[in-house]
Amino acid sequence: MTAEIIFGSNKLGLINDKQLQSVLDKFKLGKLISSKSTDEGAMGQTMFVSSTEGEYVLKGNPLYSGQFMEEKFFIDNVNSRTNIPVPRPYIIDDSEDIFGWNYVIMPCLKGEHLNSKPLQIKLQLEDKLKIAESIAEALTSFHTWKVNDFGELDPKTLTIIPFKNTYSEWLFKRILFWVTDAKKYSRITEEDLKWVHSLLAESEDDFNHISSPSFVMGDFKPGNFLIYQSEHGWEISGVFDFTNSYFADPVSDFIKMITYYIDNNETDIAKHFINTYYKQHEEEKNSIRNRIKVHMLHQKTLDWGSAKATNTVTWDNALPFSEWAVTYTTAAEKILE
Repeated sequence: MTAEIIFGSNKLGLINDKQLQSVLDKFKLGKLISSKSTDEGAMGQTMFVSSTEGEYVLKGNPLYSGQFMEEKFFIDNVNSRTNIPVPRPYIIDDSEDIFGWNYVIMPCLKGEHLNSKPLQIKLQLEDKLKIAESIAEALTSFHTWKVNDFGELDPKTLTIIPFKNTYSEWLFKRILFWVTDAKKYSRITEEDLKWVHSLLAESEDDFNHISSPSFVMGDFKPGNFLIYQSEHGWEISGVFDFTNSYFADPVSDFIKMITYYIDNNETDIAKHFINTYYKQHEEEKNSIRNRIKVHMLHQKTLDWGSAKATNTVTWDNALPFSEWAVTYTTAAEKILE
């Protein structure tokens, strides 16, 4: 399920103090002080829990069977393979006696979200550049985890299920499926489809020549990591929510951060972020430029379909799909120049 696109959400619902204290008692985590829903992340599956023993995050009501075992697999591997802080111990309770569904309790990591308004107010240009470097270094560290097959994790066996056919075929088919699906909620013209097909055709060789698949976090965005200013400067103080992780082209992990910078008129920060990553991948620069346009197209296809289906469009509703999406693919390409 790691590479599946999940639009639904199993929210926690109403949880009382007695239930939370039962969790704390079960794992000897102290007496409950307070609890509240998290502002970001995990599609309504998480809440903060404060006790006499510390600060925790409860994550429950899984989206699919094996979600938590799968996430624990990625967290444990990231912890052993990198220096990136992740929420450990990641304690899974498979029983359903407390809530009616299974759950996880994990430590709450220190730091703030990059997109928090109080933090953004005080950040200077130098701070933002340093944070961009830290993000690039974290992703570089993630992507050192290489495997033999492009694919997703089987949550039952914790082994990689290879994608059918080639990775480019899997990715291109996925994009075309969601472009076609968007016809249910919006107007997709023949010109839109021609543009999509041309963009895919231009990059096919680059995808077919990726040397080896890497671990891909799958949802690297401000809501899923924390930053902290230590005595050594800004650093990533925590990364979480590995539900969408799989093994493929590491370049796809750039997209949500590039989009964040574009939407906040910070293309210079985005360029610094990419250039920091390039320092160790200079020989791939042209290939990465071509691949990143397709990954941006993939994300914008999902964003378009979701916004149109839910009537939450934040742009000119009259814009054709290709005219709207090309602003992002072109901006991403310029950032990589």
